[in-house]
Amino acid sequence: MLIRHRGLDPSIDPSAYVAPSATVVGDVRVGAGARILHGAVLTAEDGAVVIGEDTVVMENALVRGRRDHPARIGSAVLVGPHAHVNGSTVEDEAFIATGAALFPGSVIGAGAEVRIHGVVQVNTTVAPGAVVPIGWVAVGTPATILPPDRHEEIWAIQRELDFPGTVYGTGRDVPMRELMRRQSAYYGAHRADEPVEEGGADSRSAG
Repeated sequence: MLIRHRGLDPSIDPSAYVAPSATVVGDVRVGAGARILHGAVLTAEDGAVVIGEDTVVMENALVRGRRDHPARIGSAVLVGPHAHVNGSTVEDEAFIATGAALFPGSVIGAGAEVRIHGVVQVNTTVAPGAVVPIGWVAVGTPATILPPDRHEEIWAIQRELDFPGTVYGTGRDVPMRELMRRQSAYYGAHRADEPVEEGGADSRSAG
């Protein structure tokens, strides 16, 4: 399903394929030969989503663009099932495995791998060709890659990366009730969304 959001329509290359059960929202550009499989969600909240040539976004993955952190995925990238790519830049030929989570401001270098349930924290850069092992956490720039049981070491780096400021535009002192009031207002923009007439091969193809 293609949806107009904040007055902007998705743009799908005629040679790309978007599965009927995928959802593509707002300022999303899907490149030639890309494949967006069943249940995937590509949503440009108030920042663009760009999917490069021959990239495959697999079932139930989420790719989200944000105002200060558009989601830009290069060419020949695999985004695995249930992966979460939120305001991240993923360079060409990277591998993002099942259940991986990439947070705003992160950069995944060309040919890098974020393996099953790997996490790349906000404002973290994973070098080209690097590997985040299964379930491990990359944090900082350049990334330190640590197993999840080394929480204190992860937090020592992460606390300087400004997660609440990067993701929510707030300080750590904002109470949860106020934070969610703001988030409710922000996502309330979806109340004005409209389905886009898909127009056959101009918007979707099995090519």
